[in-house]
Amino acid sequence: MADWSQLPTDLLGLIAKRLDTSFDLFRFRHVCSTWRSSVTPTRRRFPGRFPLLPNENNSKNFFSSSFGFSLSKRTVFVIRSRHNATSWLIKVKEDESNRKHLLNPLKRHRFDFAKVLDIQNLSLLEIGHEYVLNYINYPPNSLNDACTLYMEKLILMHLDQKSDLGGFVLLTIHVSGKLAIYTSENKDWVILEQMPSPYDDVILFKGKFYAVDNTGRIVYVDHSCFDVNLVANPVFGGDKKYLVQCKGDLLLVDMYLSIDATVDSSFSNEYFEHEPQLAYCMSERTVMFKVFRLDWKQKEWIEVKNLRDHVLFLGEDCVFSTSADDLGVSKGNCILFVDNLFYLSGEGDGSDCGHGVGVFDLESGCIKPLENYPELSKLFWPPPAWFTPTVLEFSDISGLEISACRSCISIGMTRL
Repeated sequence: MADWSQLPTDLLGLIAKRLDTSFDLFRFRHVCSTWRSSVTPTRRRFPGRFPLLPNENNSKNFFSSSFGFSLSKRTVFVIRSRHNATSWLIKVKEDESNRKHLLNPLKRHRFDFAKVLDIQNLSLLEIGHEYVLNYINYPPNSLNDACTLYMEKLILMHLDQKSDLGGFVLLTIHVSGKLAIYTSENKDWVILEQMPSPYDDVILFKGKFYAVDNTGRIVYVDHSCFDVNLVANPVFGGDKKYLVQCKGDLLLVDMYLSIDATVDSSFSNEYFEHEPQLAYCMSERTVMFKVFRLDWKQKEWIEVKNLRDHVLFLGEDCVFSTSADDLGVSKGNCILFVDNLFYLSGEGDGSDCGHGVGVFDLESGCIKPLENYPELSKLFWPPPAWFTPTVLEFSDISGLEISACRSCISIGMTRL
């Protein structure tokens, strides 16, 4: 029998570069001492600070100060026990210290509880990821400031597709609705002025940047010369456009919104007294979706009536798709999305994980709360039985940490 511990170090390095997630890397390093010593625990390091995006409210001196952004990656996994068919959908955030935190898979809410994951007996499938800019040394004065600082989708492209160690480019949507690009070479943001209409979404598709505006007009963004080129003409109708990759195709999801006059005004008055625009947005209600597939030859959007066994997820910071089989559910052909009408703020033990999530069934055209679909709802909460509790050791609780120790990933509370 072959002695796998004797594989050449350079070959082990090549294998490690092709591992998709930090969990895969963790398993790889714990096969034996030789494999562990051949690869460092972390593969990717971004700059500790990114400059703030230009804003008419801030002076040039503001950007040369200590304010800025840090970059973190969040990955959405389907976790399944090898001895139990029950699946769990979870988002894991990696911070600058390589610690990991559990979050709601579609929102920004963090789970505050202590658990243990024995990943030796678990199957982890990555189905989506997002990059998020977190402000540094800039406590926002209001919800408006926080939104300006950063709550738009961010995508990242590694210039060396075979390695995470080379240069990279970030693409996002500026508060003005224009596209903004950051390159590791220039170390600064560039605002692209070409904008017939404000942009709604951006995506990295087959190694290239694309963006869609609120009319459905999609463009290719050339990061090398900061140029924007039309790919397909608009699709008018809806109020919010999303781009998502599904089965190798590029899809456009068109969300239709309506103002709900039945929203509890006391809720709006209490939480958004000084933010009337935000209160208005929070009363928006999703009423319908349409899905389109991009025909690259004809350069037009073709409506899709049936997603078959696939499920689309529209989160607050990322959009992704996967099959019903990967989720461990019997039926696809639906869209899961965050609906502002049922938004719940704050953090907690996760029991409200499915609140504020709606399901659109393409076959019936109906929208219902997530809890009306038990199979899908169980993906969010409660955690499966194999996700077992552990004991808290610290009284000063201020964060979640996942620490690697042999075959277990401990998710517990820790001092910062």
